Parts: sequence; structure tokens; C-alpha cells
Amino acid sequence: MEGRFTRGTLDTVLHEVCARLGFDPRGATLVRFTNNAVYSLAREPVVVRIVGSRTLRHRARKVVAVAEHLARHGVPAVRLLDGLAQPLSVGEHVVTVWHRVPAVGRRATTAELALLLRKVHRLPVPDGVGPWEPLVDVRARIADAEELAEDDRRFLLDRCAEVSDRLAALRFPLPACLVHGDAHPGNVVVGPDGPVLCDFDSSCHGPPEWDLTPLAVGRERFGDPPAWYRNLAGGYGVDITEWDGFATLRAARELKLTTSVLPILRSHPEVRHELYRRLDDLRAGRSDTRWVRYR
Repeated sequence: MEGRFTRGTLDTVLHEVCARLGFDPRGATLVRFTNNAVYSLAREPVVVRIVGSRTLRHRARKVVAVAEHLARHGVPAVRLLDGLAQPLSVGEHVVTVWHRVPAVGRRATTAELALLLRKVHRLPVPDGVGPWEPLVDVRARIADAEELAEDDRRFLLDRCAEVSDRLAALRFPLPACLVHGDAHPGNVVVGPDGPVLCDFDSSCHGPPEWDLTPLAVGRERFGDPPAWYRNLAGGYGVDITEWDGFATLRAARELKLTTSVLPILRSHPEVRHELYRRLDDLRAGRSDTRWVRYR
């Protein structure tokens, strides 16, 4: 059975958005096709972002609120297209439209990410941004899974309950603030004026320690170079791996990393092997095995 989030469906949504806005969709490049589909138009400096999971489409309003807030405070971040009420609805799909950041051919460093996070964490929390609930989207993806065996579904829900209890018991050393929520160099675009943040789906009011977690887990699970996390921690001034609550944050992050493909599994059958490998590792309690990033 074909998934809902197919290339043909996405192309149709893109063409309708472009027709509404007077853009030419010909030659558009699909630059990302996972939880969201991100198109870069060929004839205008514009990016079109289509939300994938039906149960997470409400987050688009928060994404808009955070983007507008960062713009008001001058934080380097991707900017929404001017003069357009967003998000847009196209049938059952939700869409946001952005100014494209011209690429300069390099990836952001983790030290640059640390500086951006320090800027974000100093801001007031805008309206429309809710509290940190890191497993809400995990449960939503389980509910929206295109295919998931009942024993896998039950395992994941039980694991969510267990990790939620552990999270509730944590006492964070740093004060709560505006949090990006998915902070890693892949969510930073380097343009002519330097690095800018993108992807605000997981932004919330919560512990800044959460923004240091992705790279720490990347070092442990994906074998990322130790210098990546070391430079982030050094630039930010905190090493959360020395805190006894890190193991719980890691458990929550690994649930998010495992379930991220569930709503698009039929559209991305090539990720099945890695998904079930991760599920096996979580079931067995294997914390030292290496994972491969979903493509």
C-alpha cells in the first residue's frame, strides 16, 4: 500500500502553492523528504515546506510564531516570506514559505551552533510556544504510523511512559528558557552573512540542557567526532554529559530518533531496516551499538 506522503502528492501541493503565490514551480528541487518535505524553487529565492505527519500539523503555527519572534529580536534565523499570512492550508496539508538562504558551500560548526543557542536562550518566550513535552510528538508519530506491528506499538508506548516518569523526576540545574528543541548543525544554514537557525517544529519553553542533548547523543549513537560535542559544550559553557540526568535525556532523544520515520514509512521503505535495528537495540537495552542516520 502506498503511503500518504508521496512524491506525487507533494508535487501537487507545491504546484497549488505556487499557483496561489504567482511562483513558477518548474525545476524546483526537493532538498529534504523526511518528516517535512522542503522544496527549493528554481526561479525564485524561495523555499516551500510541507508538513508530513497529520497529527503534528498543528505545530506549523508555533513554527511561524518562533520565526517571527526571532526576526523581531534580530537572532540569525531563516525568515518567513514577507506579506503572507502563514501557515497556508492546501487540502489536508499545511505549508510554510520562506526566503531561501543562499548557500556558501560549508556546514555550520558546532561552536557556531553554541553561539546561536546562547542567543535563543536569552530571549523571552513568545506567545504560542508551549511547555517542553519531548515525547508528545513521539506518541503522535506512533498514532500516525503508516505501518507498525502491535507488539512494536505497545513497546514504544510503554517505553514512552517509562521515560516520561523519569523526565518528570529530573531537577534541571539551568533555568528554563526558550529552547530550539532539535539543535544540531543540520538545522543551521550557513549563508553569506553567516550561520542562521532553521526548523522550529520542536521549539518550546523548557530546559536549555535539551538543546545540548542531540550532539551528545550523536557522539554516543552515531559515532560523531568527539570534537563536535566538545566544541558545542565549550562554546556554550556547559557539559551535560557530566550531569546525572543526561541518561534520561538521552533515552528521550533516542525515542525521538527511532520514531521519526513512522508516519512516512511506506513512502520511505529504505529506512525499515534501520528502524527495526533501533527498536531491537532499545528492547535489549543496548546503549553502545552504533546507529546509521535515516536517509
